[in-house]
Amino acid sequence: METTTGPLGQGLTNAVGMALAEKILAAEFNRPDFDIVNHYSYAFLGDGCLMEGISHEACSLAGTLGLGKLICFYDDNGISIDGHVEAWFSDDTPKRFEAYGWHVVPNVNGHDPVAIESAIEAAKQASGKPSMICCKTVIGMGSPNKAGTHEVHGAALGDAEVAASRPHIGWNHLPFEIPQEIYDMWDSHTKGKKLEAEWTQKLDEYTKKYPSEATEFKRRMAGELPANWHEHVDKLISRVNEKEETIASRKASQNAIEGLASVLPELVGGSADLAGSNLTLWSGSKGISRETGGNYIYYGVREFGMSAIMNGLSLHGGIIPYGATFLMFSEYARNALRMAALMKIRNLFVFTHDSIGLGEDGPTHQPVEQTATLRYIPNMDVWRPCDSVESTVAWARAIERKDGPSVLIFSRQTLPFQKRNAAVIKLIDKGGYILSEAADGKPQAIIIATGSEIGLAMNAQTALAETGIQVRVVSMPCTSLFDRQDVAYRDSVLLKGVKRVAVEAGIADYWHKYVGLEGAVVGMTTFGESAPASDLFKHFGFTIENVVKTVKSII
Repeated sequence: METTTGPLGQGLTNAVGMALAEKILAAEFNRPDFDIVNHYSYAFLGDGCLMEGISHEACSLAGTLGLGKLICFYDDNGISIDGHVEAWFSDDTPKRFEAYGWHVVPNVNGHDPVAIESAIEAAKQASGKPSMICCKTVIGMGSPNKAGTHEVHGAALGDAEVAASRPHIGWNHLPFEIPQEIYDMWDSHTKGKKLEAEWTQKLDEYTKKYPSEATEFKRRMAGELPANWHEHVDKLISRVNEKEETIASRKASQNAIEGLASVLPELVGGSADLAGSNLTLWSGSKGISRETGGNYIYYGVREFGMSAIMNGLSLHGGIIPYGATFLMFSEYARNALRMAALMKIRNLFVFTHDSIGLGEDGPTHQPVEQTATLRYIPNMDVWRPCDSVESTVAWARAIERKDGPSVLIFSRQTLPFQKRNAAVIKLIDKGGYILSEAADGKPQAIIIATGSEIGLAMNAQTALAETGIQVRVVSMPCTSLFDRQDVAYRDSVLLKGVKRVAVEAGIADYWHKYVGLEGAVVGMTTFGESAPASDLFKHFGFTIENVVKTVKSII
């Protein structure tokens, strides 16, 4: 398995996710006579990784869940970029990890392969605990003048020191010349082929004895959806449309999970201590514990750790992870979301309580700029659905997307159902579509909205029509998906020469890319306030009267 690290602590946390995936899949697919899922996850980390707060989030949870197949190597060289770390990092790391419930092997000579091998074997014997092997090393060992200094932490040795290091370590070979005996020592082709052949034979025997389990295992590890997936999704969307429920989109999200998870056993959920608010549990949720597998992870208050663990789960394969918190707390998790987008992995980040609509909790909890800045992450699809149908479509398309992660953003408050026919429902897949056309088909203006503001836009359309002004309402639940459509489609939705008003209870600046200099935005330009949601929407101009006034001002 491969991951992209760089930001310190995330590789370690990805490894926690990989070890957790092994635990989940082993519990589901292994049988007493076949351990078809049975591997260790190894991670290397340094002082900087342990200084990053995410290491606490991930390693605390790993200890609680008893991830005994996780073995970590701490490169304890006492150096970071600024120099010797004792001035800013004086933790007793072995005791820290013992407190987490880990098996710890302290004071291992990190330059002695025999000592390291012995520590690995001891770690494997501690099957109920993750292991931390603390390796004492000298950074830059072999460099006669720079070993043990921060000068070799983030910079090349330089020609002079390279030349001095060669005789110092007895290396007389040219650059990139690997002596055959060393190459042979490291060459694992033969060993790897043998191990792969043994596992393939085991899988063949497993397939003969447990054919249905083997078929499911192979499908999931290949990243393929069930054969009946698209038929099931289409029927679910039709049922949701027929119900015409006026509910909070977070409740619509929970209903979508309920409707999809029953045919998608690889869907593994979780929440950062907000399951009752995010509504991420469904009737088949089974909490994962030290003793058992399952399909739901209680992450505790660990938003960053949760998100990077999810990346590890996805990278491992066989699992489609989703995890939730309040949209405001996506800020804690932001870098892991960026890494998911960079790695192009399938991952579903669920964020509820999406605007000033959450009310009295006030500006510390009311998202303003978060939705827009998430949209700015390359390769991240951000969905902000307006009702139960769009919420179900968002879930289905996020699950189907193989080349990148998706953010699903939902409201706390109830949102009105929007009527659509089957043809219009299919257009949701395009990210933006005509929800309600001008009565005469010749709009004088276009209102673009998302999420909770769609109902407002529809009411404003009616009010404007009463004054003789015909407008089109465009729902744009996923701007990046709309942007990927061809020019002809985009121009058919956002007609050239027709002025536009965007309405969203988020930062206004984002929408100028769609309305242009001649259009207008009804949005936020400040932080929120503490008051009931209805009062806040009125205070910040999210009213029929203000939208009507804004449309009239541009035509």
